[in-house]
Amino acid sequence: PQKIFLHANGVASFEESSVGELSYVSDPANPVPSIGGYELSLPAGPRDQQSIESRNDLLVFTTGPLDEPLELTGNVTARLTLTSDAPDTDLVVRLCDVYPDGRSFNICEGALRLSLRGGLERQVWLKRGEPVTMEIKLWPTSMIFNRGHRLRVHVASSSSPALEPNRQNGQPPRTGAAQVATNRILLGGDRSFLTLPVFPAR
Repeated sequence: PQKIFLHANGVASFEESSVGELSYVSDPANPVPSIGGYELSLPAGPRDQQSIESRNDLLVFTTGPLDEPLELTGNVTARLTLTSDAPDTDLVVRLCDVYPDGRSFNICEGALRLSLRGGLERQVWLKRGEPVTMEIKLWPTSMIFNRGHRLRVHVASSSSPALEPNRQNGQPPRTGAAQVATNRILLGGDRSFLTLPVFPAR
């Protein structure tokens, strides 16, 4: 396993990042659209993500071009530390393969509703501004990122219609008015990174 760290300047790298943060606004009335992925009723599989990567409610972190092919085989996980001004929010994390021509294809992804971070039995609300650290499973993959390609990480709080938008209001699901949330991802040290199953070069 190797860690890929998220930097405040939008870079992802195998070098530990310095302390910083990035924020975005999550609006349940205007969720990030789902493009491809592990869907049953939507067009599924790898799809070019460029159309959503310029949104201001989706953080994008990208490595430099790879000098050699990189094989990932196994489980991909993300560890993110964040604060929110809402009592609930979701985390959606996606790993993409960026081609030299700019096309950005989703490889694996995962999501977590933070009020259910302790299990499905009960909801535990966030405290305004209090940092929480979460682990999100992006599920297994087996993929070779070719020489000249880049790895890209998405961080957002919605992916609709694949996931029903979280109303973020601290009430039971599908009740009450939706609340806009400002979410801050805390960076530096071991606060926010992905763990990649790097397969040894043959």
